[in-house]
Amino acid sequence: MSAEAHEKDAPELYDRLVARGWRMTPQRRVVAQTLHGLHLHLTAEEVFRRAQVALPEISLATVYNTLNDLVTMGEVREVVAGRGPVRYDPNTVGHHDHLVCVDCGELWDVAPVPSSVRPREADLRGYDLVEVDVVFRGRCGPCRDAAEG
Repeated sequence: MSAEAHEKDAPELYDRLVARGWRMTPQRRVVAQTLHGLHLHLTAEEVFRRAQVALPEISLATVYNTLNDLVTMGEVREVVAGRGPVRYDPNTVGHHDHLVCVDCGELWDVAPVPSSVRPREADLRGYDLVEVDVVFRGRCGPCRDAAEG
């Protein structure tokens, strides 16, 4: 099955949490619904601003606590893509890497690099790899055009 077909069939975060039996308070519900979309990479502050539209009384602390819980549960990934704040990725279905614009910070999911692209055993210094995150950096079209113009 292709990555695109797998993603189309993947349940969204809210549905995964309901299936797990996670108690859905109004605050948790709005955070999960705010993270709707497999190619979404919001900061905690962006989640907070969007969640406030639906639930004005939600606090930034509650958003951070909920995001931390979701990361601990493995339902959301933290993505550190260089300068700027951590972003939260609800696409935890299968491994994928990321592409980030070095100017505006736009972040996209990309197919993973082959597992054969790994450090040489000698370079691992005795480490056991537990996770590999690859971030490709470049300029998106609009930023490239602005830099050239």
